Amino acid sequence: MTPVELSRTVLHAVRRAVDAGELSVAVPTRAVVAPPGPGGCGDYATSIALQLARPAGQPPFRVAEVLRSHLAEADGITDVVLTGPGFLNISLDRAATDVGLVREILRRGPRYGYVDAAEGAEGRVVQLRCPRDPRAVVVADASARILRSQGTRVRVSAEGIEPAWTSVLGVTVDAVGPVPAELPVDAVGPVAAELPVEVRPAPVDAVGPVPAELSVDVRPVPAVASAELLSLGRDAGRWALLHPAAHDRPRTGVEHLVQRESNPLFRVRYAHARARAAARNAADLGFTAAPGPLTDVEPGLLAALADHPRVLAAAADHRAPDRLARHLVTVADAALPFLLTVLPRGGEKPSAAHRARLALAEAVGAVLAGGLALLGIDAPDHL
Repeated sequence: MTPVELSRTVLHAVRRAVDAGELSVAVPTRAVVAPPGPGGCGDYATSIALQLARPAGQPPFRVAEVLRSHLAEADGITDVVLTGPGFLNISLDRAATDVGLVREILRRGPRYGYVDAAEGAEGRVVQLRCPRDPRAVVVADASARILRSQGTRVRVSAEGIEPAWTSVLGVTVDAVGPVPAELPVDAVGPVAAELPVEVRPAPVDAVGPVPAELSVDVRPVPAVASAELLSLGRDAGRWALLHPAAHDRPRTGVEHLVQRESNPLFRVRYAHARARAAARNAADLGFTAAPGPLTDVEPGLLAALADHPRVLAAAADHRAPDRLARHLVTVADAALPFLLTVLPRGGEKPSAAHRARLALAEAVGAVLAGGLALLGIDAPDHL
């Protein structure tokens, strides 16, 4: 069971409790599941009971007790423990969960963790506004990509933009100039002529009636040396601006170009290249990937892959692409030792275990490729 599937299972438990007359609430559209916090246990925890307590007119712990009985009956769940004021701590069937996780990633490919438009924030439009600063524009560009992956319509405007930021860093915006707060997201055609900005055609997901809008100013700490930044090129330049948190000043030196373990971008792209190489070499040996039981695999790798949808959702909610960048480093660091063990050694013949490990390697490659794409960074097959 993947985190997305577990979230749906939690919502089904709420719906069953409502249908049984045990709770009188509107079933929410989303249930957040995440690794347990301090004092928690199991594989995942959810605070859905605290969210429903007030509308249900019952104490959170009582709501959690109601939901526990329904969750405990679900396939793939081995235990549900209540902690604190009403947190539900859920333990999963580990073997089935790992196989299901790998299968789900391979099914979704680089779009693993994306939210379908129908499941996204219905009617929600986010307008990102940034100053004439390369870092702000790059952060807004990456944030827009991540928001769109979560089913949100987005429009990006900048007070100014240099041609080199587009040609070198690959950024695009929908409007350039001092943007009024009431600028409509679907400002194209005759309306655009009345605006004191240069308006460019909006993307498909930002056109049409706008029932709701959230305007966000994107103002991270600027980079110091613009010329030095542009000399890094698109991939290293974007990484230099996106990897640090917004309140940290980015470094724009050549350390982002060196192919060494000290360079986080190199480790992420190297892990992706190793995953792709494993698939090519396996094909040469005559076997392909097939999800199956995994042995001697570091739990941190599977946990990081399972956490990817939550990280994307958090990065979108906070307009913080640095969260995704750091998550990719976590995945890569956990994957690199494992990738050395995928292929048969010596006189070994490919077995079901090798096929299962190859499936996990391909899942790693898919997550890294998808994450880098959302940051606007290339994921080469050879490095």
